[in-house]
Amino acid sequence: MSLLLEKIDKKNLPRHIAIIMDGNGRWAKEKGEDRLFGHFHGVESVRDIVEGSAELGIEYLTLYAFSTENWDRPEYEVIGLMELLVSTIRKEVESLNKNNIRLHVIGDMSMLPEYAKKELDEALEFTKSNTGLNLIMALSYSGRWELLNAVKNIAYEVKQGKLNVEAIDQNTLQHYLCTSEFPDPELMIRTSGEYRISNFLLYQLAYAELYFTNVRWPDFRKENLYEALLDYQNRERRFGKTSDQVVTG
Repeated sequence: MSLLLEKIDKKNLPRHIAIIMDGNGRWAKEKGEDRLFGHFHGVESVRDIVEGSAELGIEYLTLYAFSTENWDRPEYEVIGLMELLVSTIRKEVESLNKNNIRLHVIGDMSMLPEYAKKELDEALEFTKSNTGLNLIMALSYSGRWELLNAVKNIAYEVKQGKLNVEAIDQNTLQHYLCTSEFPDPELMIRTSGEYRISNFLLYQLAYAELYFTNVRWPDFRKENLYEALLDYQNRERRFGKTSDQVVTG
């Protein structure tokens, strides 16, 4: 067993981990390869981290796979990413089912090509009865898009007379977010040495612990996940309170 894994307090794990999987392109470039080569190898990391999270008993894992801004990348890369997404889901869905993992997708699905939507819908249907790890793929997603969408839908409900303005509170907004079924992440990990959240879960990350590592996503493995969890467990989660209040609370 891993020495790092032995140090982890299994009673103090985040229910929900969110990951910005960054560095595929740079990893490939450093090896003198095409960006798609990096994305292809990033799939191996997804497989390893999903497995590691399931083994630990993590309940929710959100992976930032494709942002709304990524549509502006060179066409060959976008097409390659979509084809990789479809082929990966096709290959992995049996394994997800076998390991009792349920797949969810958040984001603007209307922007995905039909063949990708079809493959995703089949995978969602195939895994919907599973009760283990909830694997949430953020696809064609951005936090600002999500918040704008929520505000529009709330405004529409008010206009229709179904919602009273005075009754709108945080719970109302949360109900209209893509993530309404899930708890907020307690830990957000970003790979590849960038120190920003890049339009990811802007509302949900309000009190998350942020962990940044220089490791490129294709090199990120279970040991790196354990390092992030140990760092998380050494932090004090105060939610706006003082240390004394947390201790006595």
